[in-house]
Amino acid sequence: MGGFFGVASKTDCVMDLFFGTDYHSHLGTRRGGMAVYGKNGFQRSIHNIENSPFRTKFERDVEELSGNSGIGSISDNEPQPLLIQSHLGSYAIVTVGKINNEEFLIRQAFENGHIHFMEMSGGRINATELTASIINQKQSLVEGLLYAQELIEGSMTILLLTPEGIYASRDRYGRTPVVIGQKDGAYCVSFESFAYINLGFHDCTELGPGEIALVNPSGIQTLSKPRKERKVCSFLWVYYGYPTSSYEGVNVEEMRYRCGEILARRDLDCGRESCENCPGHAEPGSSWAGKEKLKSLSAAETQKPDGSSIHPDIVAGVPDSGIAHAIGYANQSGIPFARPFIKYTPTWPRSFMPQNQSQRNLIAKMKLIPVDALIRGKSLLLIDDSIVRGTQLGETTEFLYKSGAREVHIRPACPPLLFGCKYLNFSRSSSDLDLITRRIIREREGDNLSPELLADYADPDSKNYSQMVEEIRKRLNFTSLKYHRLDDLIKSIGLPADSLCTFCWSGKE
Repeated sequence: MGGFFGVASKTDCVMDLFFGTDYHSHLGTRRGGMAVYGKNGFQRSIHNIENSPFRTKFERDVEELSGNSGIGSISDNEPQPLLIQSHLGSYAIVTVGKINNEEFLIRQAFENGHIHFMEMSGGRINATELTASIINQKQSLVEGLLYAQELIEGSMTILLLTPEGIYASRDRYGRTPVVIGQKDGAYCVSFESFAYINLGFHDCTELGPGEIALVNPSGIQTLSKPRKERKVCSFLWVYYGYPTSSYEGVNVEEMRYRCGEILARRDLDCGRESCENCPGHAEPGSSWAGKEKLKSLSAAETQKPDGSSIHPDIVAGVPDSGIAHAIGYANQSGIPFARPFIKYTPTWPRSFMPQNQSQRNLIAKMKLIPVDALIRGKSLLLIDDSIVRGTQLGETTEFLYKSGAREVHIRPACPPLLFGCKYLNFSRSSSDLDLITRRIIREREGDNLSPELLADYADPDSKNYSQMVEEIRKRLNFTSLKYHRLDDLIKSIGLPADSLCTFCWSGKE
C-alpha cells in the first residue's frame, strides 16, 4: 500500500508536511520521502524506514528544507517523491497504487522515444517513474494525468508538486481516497482524513473517482470532473484505514463496531424468523430483550462445528485492527471484552515490519505478550481483521493454548480471501497460492480452476465453502471458525454494493 500528504501554504509548509506525512506511517513500511518547492526551487529527501520510524529519519531534514508547498510519501515499494524534468516543466511526483500492465507500458515508452528507466533493487522499475513517463507523453499535465488514468491497468492515484501548486489526481475508480483540508492561508491533500486535524486543518472536500484538481494557497480548481463509476477498496475499512479516518463519509472505527455487531448477530441468531430474546433480530447498536438475561449467564452460547454449544468467557481483538471489531461484537453479544494479550508497541510498531515473510512471522510473534490471568482455563473468542496465509493467526492460537486457553474461537472480520489484490498491493502475496484458501482449493480441485468453481467457494451458503472453512479450522487448530459474510460486510460499511471493490473476496471487478 502507501500513503501521501501534500501542503500548499502562504507560509513555510515543512512542519505541516513532516507531521502530515508521518501520520501515514501505518500505510507503508519501507520508504519515506518529502519534496518541497520554494524560492530555492525543488528540494527532496528520501530515507529507508524499515528499521526506524519516519520521524527519526526526517528530523534533521525539517531543519534543512524550506518551501511554501510540498508533497510527502510513505511507501511499501518504490522510493519517492521523484523529481522530474521534462518538456512539461519540472515537478515532483508521488503515487499510490499498482500497475498490472507494466511490461506493455515500458515497451510503449521505449517506442515513443523514452531512453531509459532507473532500475531498482531486484530488477524492478520504479512505478512512479513509469507513471511520470506516461504523463510526459502528452502536451499538458492535465492531459498526461488523464492519459495515465486510461492507460494504467490497475489503480494509480497521483500527486504532482509544481511551481503552480499541487495537482491531485484520484485513481479512475476511486479505489483510494483523496481528501482536501483547509485552514487560513493553506490547503492540504491527504490519503487519510485524520492526518491534518491536529495541524489545524478542517475538512474541505473529497475528490471523486478520476477527479483532477489543482490545489494552491488560494484555493482548489477542478481541472477534470469526477467520473460516475466508483469502486472504493472495502479493505480500507476492514484493516488498512486508521480508526480516526473516514472514507466517503464512513468512519473506520464506527464501521468496525458495526462489523463486530453483525458478526455477533450471526453467531447468536436462534434461527427463528423473529425472536425478541435474540440479538440476531436486533439492529446493530440497539438493545434487545434478552441482553440482561445473557449477561446473567457465565457466557453466551454459540455453536461449535459439530452443533454443540460453546461458552466464550471473553471476546478479544487481535491487535490492533481486530480490537474495534471485537468491541462491536462484545457490545452486541453481552460477552465481556478483554485483552488476553498485549502488543508491545515501544519497539514493535507496524512500520518496523520487514519484507521477508519468515522475519515478519517471528516479529508478529514477538510483539504479543500474553496475560496469563485472562487466558488460563478460559474459552476465548478472537476477532482478527482477516486470514491471509494463516501462519500468524495459527501461531497466535498455538501460544494461547500453551498459555492455558481452554478454547480459541476465531471470527475473521471479512470473508475468506480468495484472490490477490490487483489494485493496491495491500497484500505482500506474490501468488494467489500464498492464500490459505487457494492452497486448500488446489488440493481439493487441482490446478484447473474455473471462475464458476471459485465463485462457488466464495458463496457462504455452498457446500464447498463450508468444507473449505472447516479445513482451515482444522489446519490452524481453531475450536471454531466463522467468517464475516460479504453481504454483511457491505452492510457494515453502509455504502451501495456497486460502489465498493470486493475483488479479493468475490473475484468480481
